[in-house]
Amino acid sequence: MTNAGMRITDAHECSQLNELKVDMAALIMLSGWTVEGDTIMIEQMPIFGGYTGGIEETAICDVATTLASFTLFSGNFHLDGPIHIRWGTTTSKETLQIAAHAAAAIDANTDLLLANQYYPMAGPCTEMCLIETAVQAMSDTGSGRELLSGSAAAKGVVQDKTTGMEARIMGEAARATAGMKVSEVNEIIAKLVPTYEANYTNAPAGKTFRECYDVVTVKPTAEYREVYDKAVQTLRDAGLDIRR
Repeated sequence: MTNAGMRITDAHECSQLNELKVDMAALIMLSGWTVEGDTIMIEQMPIFGGYTGGIEETAICDVATTLASFTLFSGNFHLDGPIHIRWGTTTSKETLQIAAHAAAAIDANTDLLLANQYYPMAGPCTEMCLIETAVQAMSDTGSGRELLSGSAAAKGVVQDKTTGMEARIMGEAARATAGMKVSEVNEIIAKLVPTYEANYTNAPAGKTFRECYDVVTVKPTAEYREVYDKAVQTLRDAGLDIRR
């Protein structure tokens, strides 16, 4: 409404104006990056069980937003990460399926660079965290992703709960998976996912970085190395020829 030349806006209109300002600022920033020749990563994390619905619908959303990141925002690579609405993880059976189907479809029809984020349920220095991370690395590698971004243990929401050992098993699992048939990868994943999903309601919290590493030498503790070796053996027993 107007009064004596003054304009008074309601709360909804103010909210819309603020959103427009944020959108314009983001587009201006992207334009600047493009002109400067920067490498641009666009990130999106579709929520399984949210507005997009089930596995199939969320996979379609995932593909659409991935393509949009290149066509609308001039991205150089796309960082994915489907999230389970209840568990807040990327390692659940459903979110693994979504990410794999989306990546396989895009990889088969384009030469776009694809990445994925890692949010396992369990914390560092636990076998569950390492197995979750390895399983997603297998799924991402088998479905054609070029880049892996992780791993943010304890769902990435707990302070000081990320270490290099999770990234190590992510890389080693991806290396071991490269060249395998998709059917073989799926067979191993099918064995491993139920072993950790059964513990989602009481997942181990794990340890902080200081408890997992010698902060002076920046080397993992003997305890974590032992946990790591145990996880590697579990993966080998399931059929993955991963390094010790």
